[in-house]
Amino acid sequence: MELKKTISIQELKNSQILVVDDEAGNLEIARELLEEEGYIQVTTELSSIKAIELYKNKRFDLLLLDLNMPEMNGFEVMSALADIPRDSPAPILILTALNDQMTCNQALSSGATDFLSKPFNLQEALNRIQNILLSHHYQKKLFNINELLEQQVKVRTQELLDSKLKVIQHLGFAAEYRDTETAAHTIRVGEYSRVLGEKLGLDEQFIKLLNHAAPLHDIGKIGIPDAVLLKPGGFDAGEWSIMKGHAAIGGKILENDDDPLIKMARTIALTHHEKWNGSGYPNGLKGLNIPIEGRIVMLADVFDALMMERPYKKEWTIEETVCLIKKESGVSFEPKLVDLFLTVVDEFIEIRQGYKD
Repeated sequence: MELKKTISIQELKNSQILVVDDEAGNLEIARELLEEEGYIQVTTELSSIKAIELYKNKRFDLLLLDLNMPEMNGFEVMSALADIPRDSPAPILILTALNDQMTCNQALSSGATDFLSKPFNLQEALNRIQNILLSHHYQKKLFNINELLEQQVKVRTQELLDSKLKVIQHLGFAAEYRDTETAAHTIRVGEYSRVLGEKLGLDEQFIKLLNHAAPLHDIGKIGIPDAVLLKPGGFDAGEWSIMKGHAAIGGKILENDDDPLIKMARTIALTHHEKWNGSGYPNGLKGLNIPIEGRIVMLADVFDALMMERPYKKEWTIEETVCLIKKESGVSFEPKLVDLFLTVVDEFIEIRQGYKD
């Protein structure tokens, strides 16, 4: 049999076997029979209650069980064993003097793998024991293989996720590089957003998506002409109109994708310049109509951008930046977010120092 090639004779003979019967003579006969056949790990037990405790503490491969016992009968034992968590429960072979069909059916429906009535043919009993053990060991191997495959799938899935996150991160770097010549800004915005999301008590999975999606907030800058994007002075009305177009361009770049991370990134790209009072762009959204991820990244982006030197402005101090954000509470930013921001300013500063330009 192919199965016998899979399970070695040594593995089979090393099986942990528990024999439960309230008659000592029956236990002695069972032990001698099994040991003569080469099974070297046979445990016998007179008490059905103690047998359950043994089963809890040891990984048995087979249980030979009598039905008619004084403390707990075989049916009650099987019911108790069914409540003990096991990846691969030990199969049960019923050995009983009862030989009616109703008892046999009840035993099999109660969890028994096989049923033999006493007196039984010794060779038949040994054959059934071997077949049951072979099947059990095969199932254990199959379970282990499935566990291994599941672990490999998890590892591969994580590898694919890591690869996707790296691509998204580098895409964010590419957009930011055209503007400020720093990739650190995109990382910092993601980290600030994570902190605010945690402070708000948002769902853990949502925060993870927010942390990874926020760096793509300015992806639309890829579509802005260099003459406007890199202009050292202020913008005229026409140039400012072109510059504001980066939000809509970002939404266009990231549209038509059902991946949760890309969907959130698109929402952020579209809404991170919408203002709490409705004066933002591109759609003039107001208040709670602005998605929470957009409101968070709006504040995170402004905090970091103000303290960066740009061709058209000098670097702001932390005091000037905090003062501006407090002043814009209820105007550009959601008041609740500003209040939370003021409690985590020190964390923001640590992030800025940890991811320097």
